[in-house]
Amino acid sequence: MSNDPKQPILLEHEADGIKELDNLLPRWWVWLFYICVAFSIGYMLYYHVFNMGDLQAAAYVKEQKAGDEIKTASLAKFEANIASLVPTKEPAVMSQGSQVYTTYCAPCHRGDGGGIVGPNLTDDFWIHGSNYVDTVKVIINGVPDKGMLTWRGVLKPDEITSVASYIYTLRGTQPPNPKPPENQPKGPEKPSEFE
Repeated sequence: MSNDPKQPILLEHEADGIKELDNLLPRWWVWLFYICVAFSIGYMLYYHVFNMGDLQAAAYVKEQKAGDEIKTASLAKFEANIASLVPTKEPAVMSQGSQVYTTYCAPCHRGDGGGIVGPNLTDDFWIHGSNYVDTVKVIINGVPDKGMLTWRGVLKPDEITSVASYIYTLRGTQPPNPKPPENQPKGPEKPSEFE
C-alpha cells in the first residue's frame, strides 16, 4: 500500500492482475444500507414477531372475501330488478352482446342462433319463456337438466343484459338449416350440417 496521499489506496492482494481499491463507500450508500437494515428489522417485528399485519396469503384471502361480498351484493341487486329490465338496441351494448354470444353461446346455439345442441333461438317456440326477462333468467340460472350452464358469477350483469338483448334480435331471422322448432314432434334424428 502506498503512503502517498495522491496515490490511490490499493490493497496488497490482486487476482489476475486486478487490484482492489480501498476507499470509503459513498455516504448516501451507507445511509441507504442503514435505512434498509432498520426497515427489515421493523418489518420482521411488525409482521412476524407481533403479528400486527396480514402476510401476503392472509391479505389475499381477506381481499378475495371482500370482493366476493361486493360481487354477491351486486348480483343480488341485479336479480332483484330483473322484472323491470327491457332489451336495448344501443350499438355499444349490442356489440358487447354479440361478443359475449359468440364466446359463450354460439358453441351450442350456433353463431346465427339456428341451434345445435342448444335450441333454435330464431323461431317463436322458446321452451323456457319467450320474453326478454325469461331470457335473462335462463342465462343467469342455466337449465342444468338440459345441459345449459348457469352463467351466474361468470358473466357480469351488464354482459348478461347485453347478450340477452342480442339474443332478442335473433328471433325472426332466417338462418340456413335451423334446428326444428321445439313444439314440433321430433322426427328421426339426422345430423345437422353444422354438427
